[in-house]
Amino acid sequence: MSCAGCTVKLKDGEPLGCRNNGNCSTGGCNRLNTYDWLTVMDVQDVDGYDVVEVSFKNGASKGFFHNPHHTRTTTGDTVAVETGSGYDVGVITLSGELVRLQMKKKKVRQDSVNLSVLRKANERDLERHREARSIEMETMVRSRVIARNLDLDMKIGDVEYQADKRKATFYYTADGRVDFRELIRHYAREFRVKIEMRQIGARQESARIGGMGSCGRELCCSTWLTDFKSVSTTAARYQNLAINQAKLSGQCGRLKCCLNYELDTYMDALEQFPEDVDVLVSEAGRARLVKTDIFKGIMYYAYERDGGRGKAYPLDLERVKEIKAMNTKGEKPTDLVALHMLEAEAPKIDYESVNDVIELPPEERKKRRKKRGGNRNKKGGGSRQSNNGPKNSSSNNNKDGGEKSGRNKRRNKPRRNNKQNKNQGGKDNSDKK
Repeated sequence: MSCAGCTVKLKDGEPLGCRNNGNCSTGGCNRLNTYDWLTVMDVQDVDGYDVVEVSFKNGASKGFFHNPHHTRTTTGDTVAVETGSGYDVGVITLSGELVRLQMKKKKVRQDSVNLSVLRKANERDLERHREARSIEMETMVRSRVIARNLDLDMKIGDVEYQADKRKATFYYTADGRVDFRELIRHYAREFRVKIEMRQIGARQESARIGGMGSCGRELCCSTWLTDFKSVSTTAARYQNLAINQAKLSGQCGRLKCCLNYELDTYMDALEQFPEDVDVLVSEAGRARLVKTDIFKGIMYYAYERDGGRGKAYPLDLERVKEIKAMNTKGEKPTDLVALHMLEAEAPKIDYESVNDVIELPPEERKKRRKKRGGNRNKKGGGSRQSNNGPKNSSSNNNKDGGEKSGRNKRRNKPRRNNKQNKNQGGKDNSDKK
């Protein structure tokens, strides 16, 4: 598969995105490309096959043409081929014996190939081819305006010009049949070319336009998918996917084609599951099926008494079949999960003593913080106690002793005054003596 974006946009005939100028290691930048490994190996074919596969508009459409020997063209050459009304320019994507296998795959008979390769494209052919590609977008916009003015329930999805600009093919989508006879007359008057209208489906439209899918890769329909099988919501239900139309739909607005890719694997896995086991009955109550893990072979049940939102019990297929057989006989198990299953799932605990192996360090307790009230007394208590007089300070010293020496230091000022008074009193007495 080619890289993202290079099959959608071109500039001067070279692909954008990989910047490899059309030489991708996957075989080229054409949509729905087939890798021609015989040509790459330079294997000489004794009996050459004279039919080649030619791709137009970067793989948007392909056709088979006779390849005369005088043209000397091979895979990868840009050639001019004849059409019913003029000529067109394309690229040979497959040649040799691989073309025979490709025609058999697409159910194309060799006698139905009537057109042939004219020559290798020259500079004039390539110049006109680029001019035709440059006016396709403008033509598509103008054609949509004309169809809207005529009140036609249709959508023009793509326009493809021939290289000689003598014919234009308009691809449109519509829910039903559209009478576009008046529309063709307006197109012929407006664009001055031969008009061909082709109705395509939504999937074919997305394949021609191209784009990126939700998986991050280029759309399968525009790179390798050729047959469009019908997709239904049943495929999503078998794969336990949520029926969300926005997530299950692709860019075409239809269900994604990749829903069918893994459907066969899911169908084979579901054959091992028992039928009619949506409800199991036990002595604890009725249990309803909540979820199924298809590849692990586990079915999850929840009791109806919990409203289906309680604990979900995982049961393997053997246990489900056993309970279903008991219910058929009119018997009921004690519980959904057997006792031996609970014992097997319970973790085993080793009760070996580890006292001699591990010694825990002594627990260190943090010191409690002092109350805020005590802090307030510390801040303002000194001034209050100093006003009370020296009796309070002396009584506190006698009661607390050395434990409250710190508090007494803050109250030294009144004590100093008392000593000074005593000393002064002693001096006076001595003088009197």
